[in-house]
Amino acid sequence: MDVRRRPSKPLSTKQPPPTSVVDHQSSSPKASDALPLPLYLTNGIFFTLFFSVAYFLLHRWRDKIRNSTPLHVLTLSELAGIISLIASFIYLLGFFGIGIVQSFISKSESDDEHQRFILHEDRNIHCSMPPPPSTVIPKSTKPPQIDLPQDDEKLVDCVVTGEIPSYSLESRLGDCFKAAKIRREAVQRLTGRSLEGLPLEGLDYNSILGQCCEMPVGYVQIPVGIAGPLLMNGCEYSVPMATTEGCLVASTNRGCKAIYTCGGATCVLLRDAMTRAPVVRFGSAKRATELKFFLEDPLNYETLCLVFNKSSRFAKLQNIKCAVGGKNLYIRFSCSTGDAMGMNMVSKGVQNVLDFLQNDFPDMDVIGISGNYCSDKKPAAINWIEGRGKSVVCEAVITGDVVSKVLKTNVAALVELNMLKNLAGSAVAGSLGGFNAHAANIVSAIFIATGQDPAQNIESSHCITMMEPVNDGKDLHISVTMPSIEVGTVGGGTQLASQSACLNLLGVKGASKESPGSNSQLLATIVAGSVLAGELSLMSAISAGQLVKSHMKYNRSSRDITKIGS
Repeated sequence: MDVRRRPSKPLSTKQPPPTSVVDHQSSSPKASDALPLPLYLTNGIFFTLFFSVAYFLLHRWRDKIRNSTPLHVLTLSELAGIISLIASFIYLLGFFGIGIVQSFISKSESDDEHQRFILHEDRNIHCSMPPPPSTVIPKSTKPPQIDLPQDDEKLVDCVVTGEIPSYSLESRLGDCFKAAKIRREAVQRLTGRSLEGLPLEGLDYNSILGQCCEMPVGYVQIPVGIAGPLLMNGCEYSVPMATTEGCLVASTNRGCKAIYTCGGATCVLLRDAMTRAPVVRFGSAKRATELKFFLEDPLNYETLCLVFNKSSRFAKLQNIKCAVGGKNLYIRFSCSTGDAMGMNMVSKGVQNVLDFLQNDFPDMDVIGISGNYCSDKKPAAINWIEGRGKSVVCEAVITGDVVSKVLKTNVAALVELNMLKNLAGSAVAGSLGGFNAHAANIVSAIFIATGQDPAQNIESSHCITMMEPVNDGKDLHISVTMPSIEVGTVGGGTQLASQSACLNLLGVKGASKESPGSNSQLLATIVAGSVLAGELSLMSAISAGQLVKSHMKYNRSSRDITKIGS
């Protein structure tokens, strides 16, 4: 909601106008009231008087010094000049100086007043649509009356009236759970809607303060299922998947079973490099190209590495790729980041380099630390081609017997479906990195379960699924290539208790002390192996005509929706 909007007309004619700010300003005398003239004329008169009198007195004193006349002997004109100088100085000080001093003294008070004014005004914004009648809201949705201690009731009232900003409760109270409880009750009273059903207790609110979520009022429950064991590179993994989509875990589990029966999958890490790409601007395209050649010159690479790597012992610059757009230069830095996903780490290194470049390129104007050439949380061809995060390929050979007995289809049908659906169909749709059946399903479920950034599912789900017959057409070779899986095992949501438990189940909790970065790399390969299992099972279900049947059986609610709505 835009707090700068103003209602088109008062909500009520009986409502008194707000006077807390206006009355205070109008009741206190101001320097501009010195003359009954417009403000610009008053300022002009006193400015002219001050400088002209100062000039007059300096000339008079210079003449007295030359003539050896005592300075304390004043003529009537000099006395009037001194009085005029003092008067104009007092006016100018009162008009410009006092306001500056008072702004520092009353800063905190004015901020609180501003917050209260915004909140009060925001709740009285005139809407073009009439409010819904009270009978429309079911009784069950009205917030229940909660018996709170007297002190808590006062806090809730202060939040409701805007005297205490909701975002400051944690710092004021020093108790994160109590802050969430107070905020939750205030939200219910302000909206007239109940949050019953949204859990409050059971979460360590201290663990999310300043790291995961602001102004919490509870947490959302998402069921976690286990698919597996996934046999990959000779090791077994039980894969946690947080999802509300029926059949997803069961389907991935069936794929894991088929892979396990055939001896497991093989997964290889191709690259590991997080990226950040600032955009800078010059006065000409020629200057932009000069910086491009400087950054891509191998002779400067060692120096740039030293500057980039100084902010972290895990950040290691790998390469710099530049793209010119007119006078603008997009600089894509790639670096390894240990077991962290690494966005903050690479951003610090980029800032180091930008500061360093200002010495040789003082005319460089840094427009933004991110210029979307990275590219983060958006489908982009550069991620599909160059990779971002972990680039992984995973493959398996599924025997004809397993295809028929476990997957209920045949090799020829799977190969044909993959060509027409995942390859040709995606090309017809103009897909970018979406040459697969449902990689995003598996990626999102594992991301949520293990505390990754769900928004990075966009580029992390870039995947091409390939199927072809082998061994004279008897068996099936299936592979998934995923160039930009962005995961970490430290930082962000990975430190929360539930997500940490899921990482521990996979054996990748925290940072690896023996080989920094190996835990996050292993997690990326597990994601790719799970996607392989999910692709194999879903494609088999579509080929055998089982998709609709399974979803009608396992992905349909048995609850009466009409009763829930009432």
